[in-house]
Amino acid sequence: MAVGVAINKDGKQYAGKITWFVLLSTMVAASGGIIFGYDVGVSGGVSSMDPFLKKFFPGVYGKMKEDVEISNYCKFDSQLLTSFTSSLYIAGLISSFFAAIVTRKYGRKPSIIIGGVAYMFGAALGGAASNIYMLIIGRVLLGVGLGFTNQSVPLYLSEMAPSKYRGAFNVAFQVCVNIGYNSATLINYGTVKIKGGWGWRISLAMAGLPAAILAIGALFLPETPNSLIQIRDDHNTAKKMLQKIRGTNDVQDELDDLIEASHASKAIKQPFKNLLQRKYRPQLVMSVLIPFFQQITGINVIAFYAPILFLTIGSGESASLLSATVTGVVGSMFTVLTVLLVDKLGRRVLFNVGGIQMFVSQMMVGGIMAAKLGDHGGMSRGYALAVLILICVYISGFGLSWGPLGWVVTSEIFPLEIRSAAQSIVVAVNLSMTFVIAQVFLAMLCHLRSGIFFFFGAWVLLMSVFVYFFLPETKGIPIEKMDQIWGKHFFWKRSHKKSIHKTKKKRNSQHYEVEMTG
Repeated sequence: MAVGVAINKDGKQYAGKITWFVLLSTMVAASGGIIFGYDVGVSGGVSSMDPFLKKFFPGVYGKMKEDVEISNYCKFDSQLLTSFTSSLYIAGLISSFFAAIVTRKYGRKPSIIIGGVAYMFGAALGGAASNIYMLIIGRVLLGVGLGFTNQSVPLYLSEMAPSKYRGAFNVAFQVCVNIGYNSATLINYGTVKIKGGWGWRISLAMAGLPAAILAIGALFLPETPNSLIQIRDDHNTAKKMLQKIRGTNDVQDELDDLIEASHASKAIKQPFKNLLQRKYRPQLVMSVLIPFFQQITGINVIAFYAPILFLTIGSGESASLLSATVTGVVGSMFTVLTVLLVDKLGRRVLFNVGGIQMFVSQMMVGGIMAAKLGDHGGMSRGYALAVLILICVYISGFGLSWGPLGWVVTSEIFPLEIRSAAQSIVVAVNLSMTFVIAQVFLAMLCHLRSGIFFFFGAWVLLMSVFVYFFLPETKGIPIEKMDQIWGKHFFWKRSHKKSIHKTKKKRNSQHYEVEMTG
């Protein structure tokens, strides 16, 4: 398969094709998203299973089944239960900084392998857990796996992909997240019916299968040309790799840009400290706010706790798991649609359309629950179906926008010299926000009740405004030329021009000193 790609680069053209080699390599790497999605799907599912709750969280089970006085919104409010979900993300947050060091010094491939192996061990321990301590330790190992894979996989995809189709290649990561989520919800739906109450063990242990595929597959992955130049300074090997993944011998222009970026990267000894420089201010802001906004959309409220949410409005155990599966399938369909649209319409259009969908649907869900779901009893079948449909609308908006694009944009806007450090900040903010949301959601649901949807809806409105005014379009721009977009933006060009002026002034001063010495 060979599709011609013409990439504009300062009046020149990068030659290249989408080859089977690059497709297979990126498919293996993108499967790192499966383990992320699987964990999100399986956590909420097993948390709604009676045998799992009875064994590890008997207090929650008692409130759910026996306490008729407690509010619908407060049945699942347990810090221990939320710790089961959120402990993974603290471990992921910490490990992402170690992953940044490994990725920068040893390459993207070792980080992917480490992540897959750690996740395998975590899944095995979770499936075999006999007490809460084994369960939590297993979650911590899963977190280490996610910290490494989420840090390295998006970088790998961005660096391997041709610039014209980089968005589509990166959306593959979110497609795999959805595949993992849907697989988990389907497995939960099947295992909850197993007699003897041990089906949750299969749900937790099955996470080891995609992790094994990732770890073994990564052994055969090529390293990216960017990484080969940065780590080994091996221009010849990098050129051969570039020729192989682009399907052409005419790669000198792209190679020259990679070498230039590598020289700038090696001049940076403390990438985290250098992120604070004025010239990297736009990238620093985006590395913090985009993952922050991605999680404050409320998506993990739906993803983690969809079965619990549907139990709250009156669905049975099996019906709640099936509803979660339906919403997951809808999200996957729209994420696949994003693959087709992201490099044609651009990032900003999808952000805007998805943001409107998410805001309107969250406002309507909050309104229905405020009007029709009290502290006791359930909701009529018609209104419960309306909530399910609106949640599907919300998830389709997320699948078009913040789901895939939160990873696409952050993996393509950083120059090589700060790329690993900035991506680790993206992962750290993402996982820390995921931890916070997972830890406080059930308490928020108890205290805010239906108002929780208005809370997240307000954030969706704010982030949509932010994207509209402050995020430039990155469609089709070569990854090593991405710094040019800030100089053309009405807001960021001020700091960009000042940093360039300061750099030129410093260079001129150094040149003058050399002449005087001579």
